[in-house]
Amino acid sequence: MKRNRLGQSDLYVSEIGLGCMSLGTEEGPAVRIIHEALDAGVNFLDTADLYDHGRNEEIVGKAIKGRRSEVIVATKVGNRRIPGQEGWVWDPSKAYIKQAVHESLRRLGTDYIDLYQLHGGTIDDPIDETIEAFEELKQEGLIRYYGISSIRPNVIREYVRRSNIVSLMSQYSMLDRRPEEETLRLIESRGISLIARGPLAGGILTENGAAKAEKDYLDYGKDELREVRKRLMELCSGGRTLVQTALRYALADPAVATVIPGASSLEQLRQNLSAAAAPPLTEEEIAAIRAVTRANRYGLHR
Repeated sequence: MKRNRLGQSDLYVSEIGLGCMSLGTEEGPAVRIIHEALDAGVNFLDTADLYDHGRNEEIVGKAIKGRRSEVIVATKVGNRRIPGQEGWVWDPSKAYIKQAVHESLRRLGTDYIDLYQLHGGTIDDPIDETIEAFEELKQEGLIRYYGISSIRPNVIREYVRRSNIVSLMSQYSMLDRRPEEETLRLIESRGISLIARGPLAGGILTENGAAKAEKDYLDYGKDELREVRKRLMELCSGGRTLVQTALRYALADPAVATVIPGASSLEQLRQNLSAAAAPPLTEEEIAAIRAVTRANRYGLHR
């Protein structure tokens, strides 16, 4: 599988990675999905301490035992669970980040994290303190590189300007083209890569996604969404499936290093991985897709 350099780092990630959030909590099936992905050439696994109360990191750790050198492990920090309290609170403080990393390392069964990401962020955060935490973790050898996972343009701009992030994780798909408006050219100009999450738009952009299109998605009403999905399926050409077309669309932008569709079954994983062998989209195909979809713009959370 093709590998792309992640930002200005020395990490070369498979163009199709595995978003681990949807693996579930049963170790056996989840480990089988991860192992099949690794055997197929995937080397980028993305998890977070928040997923399934840390269980997701534990499962990833089990799966990579004995194969650590083959894998680029990415996880996230910032959402803090407080014992006895429902949900979580946002905590981007230096003290918490430097505490939480040790729990992630323990669950993952490793002594370093390849890519440690801030799992959100607001413009009111103590951004310099957050950056200082990541820089110290690099110096201590506990992480190799750091990035952010955010959709907020103002937050993204601050980290691009003030930090040494190598990556930005953000939602990006044929139905969520918001990064095209403000983000992609900005990060490309600074040598930062996009990790595209949600490239299948919550399953809408799959062959079996008709039921998923029966409700609103971003600024698409369900009637419009049903029609747009139909037209996108009609545009699939060159023998590509809708899944392959969707993943190739996100990968067509030069700022995108990898897409990380999730998989809760081996069948879903195989459908996703088939995009690695599908031909890239032509400029004409990209233009046709953009003609039937919307160039969305960020509204809230700026």
